[in-house]
Amino acid sequence: MERLSVGQILVRMGALSPDQIPKVLEYAKANGLKFGEACLKLDLCTEEQVYRALAKHFQLPFANLAGKTIPPELIDLVPKEVALEHNIVPVAAKDGVITIAISDPSDFFVVQDNLRFLLNREVRCALATPTALEEALDNHYRLTGDLSQVIGEAEQSRDQVDTGEEEYDPNDAPIIRLVHHLITTAVKERASDIHIEPMADRVRVRYRIDGVCQERDPFPKKLQGPIISRIKIMSGMDMAEKRRPQDGRIMMKIQGRDIDFRVSALPAVHGESLVLRILDKEKALIELEDLGFHESDLQRFERIIKRPTGIFLVTGPTGSGKTTTLYAALKRLNRPDVKIITAENPVEYCISGINQSQVRHDIGLDFQRIIRAMMRQAPNIILVGEIRDRETADIAIQAALTGHLVFSTLHTNDAPSAITRLIDMGVKPFLVASAIMAVMAQRLIRVLCKKCKEPYDPTDVELKQIGLTRADIEGHTIYRPVGCPECRFTGYHGRKGIFELMEMSPDLREMAFRKRPTMEIRAKARAEGMLTLQEDGVRKVLAGLTSIEDLLRVTHSSEFLP
Repeated sequence: MERLSVGQILVRMGALSPDQIPKVLEYAKANGLKFGEACLKLDLCTEEQVYRALAKHFQLPFANLAGKTIPPELIDLVPKEVALEHNIVPVAAKDGVITIAISDPSDFFVVQDNLRFLLNREVRCALATPTALEEALDNHYRLTGDLSQVIGEAEQSRDQVDTGEEEYDPNDAPIIRLVHHLITTAVKERASDIHIEPMADRVRVRYRIDGVCQERDPFPKKLQGPIISRIKIMSGMDMAEKRRPQDGRIMMKIQGRDIDFRVSALPAVHGESLVLRILDKEKALIELEDLGFHESDLQRFERIIKRPTGIFLVTGPTGSGKTTTLYAALKRLNRPDVKIITAENPVEYCISGINQSQVRHDIGLDFQRIIRAMMRQAPNIILVGEIRDRETADIAIQAALTGHLVFSTLHTNDAPSAITRLIDMGVKPFLVASAIMAVMAQRLIRVLCKKCKEPYDPTDVELKQIGLTRADIEGHTIYRPVGCPECRFTGYHGRKGIFELMEMSPDLREMAFRKRPTMEIRAKARAEGMLTLQEDGVRKVLAGLTSIEDLLRVTHSSEFLP
């Protein structure tokens, strides 16, 4: 009997319709994914549905681990080191046969043979979802006990060092568990950064979630040294160096996903302050449609980036999503007949089919040298991570004027400021006027939690702050945050972009050539139809996506006031 494909099984389960199969196959082929992965990316099926179908396809039982507690006597059958190395948990034992849950069916035979030898017993495999399996590994092997218990064990271990009972080891098990708990909790809570900040009497821990720092329970001061040393070891930093800033990188597999952490250490008054930037590859490489563009702006954006030459600049402060936007654009333009080269500092996410080069100042490999070398590689599209100085700007502009499409970022508050910023750097005005085809400023605004947001009647002052009147909101419902367990009582869940897209016109080029001030360029761009960041945010407020409060957090309320 012929074995059914994963797609056929999902159709029989009612998780997919037959007409969705070609769409999934096309998406999977274009992005180098397996069928089940494509279903999850397109949000057509749940993780459990996909893995139940995979279990049937590979003729394996399905282990539903979600929310389940595995008995201690089963856990004791598999040593911790074996479970963590092979990413497995035991789920049953009967008549001398132990059943092991795995999340990758392609590992079935290798894992089964290895475990027979290691455990000295007959082994069978069952398939579980990666998320549920990681949670079970955390609960039963990595994080035995809650955070307070882990902190207590770490304190006890540190006290033994202080009393001279034993020598301190940064690889001490309680410290490892504490740091692992800190990192995995941040990933589960969708944090973008972890801040570990030594204070006079404690170690403050904050997670940046949806762009806002949220404080967590602090660590005792006595654990400061062990925690910092452990993270330094993980990220490849020099443990002995405490007077100079350092950078490092950690790569971990959490909840079945490969996660990178960019680590920065900065000497401060009470000890080294650490920040771990979380780079989740799966969540970062998103489609243009998911960035938050209004339909009209998306059409303009797609039309602009399909031009063969010129510079497209994305501006905004650190953490405003510039890199994510540019990666989404490159992903859209990435085809076999197009050569794309990037110069980045650092390469945050790897995209299949694109040549990515990383800046290395220690060997003199900076943006300028990479871009010069790029030109000899005959690319169609170039991405320059950031324009910081005149030389980088000049080379990027020369590339645009010699038949290349160039993407880059610049640190300015709005789109029109990018023109004057480049001229202030020393770039000739006629080069700026002829090379720049468009500038887009962006910010990230928090999305209201769908479970708990509530409608309300805003005050006249609130409306005036975002440039609206009572007449403007007729027929629209304005929402505000409330807070529930789903959003950790913040009222928000996730973020979307707000954009200010300025396309260069003949009049704007003339103004750039004549070095007109930013305010005049801004007024002309608005007269030609450019919507400001706040005006785009207002569209999202009227659509019920965000609140007036959060819009005012990221834009200036004075923009519309006299």
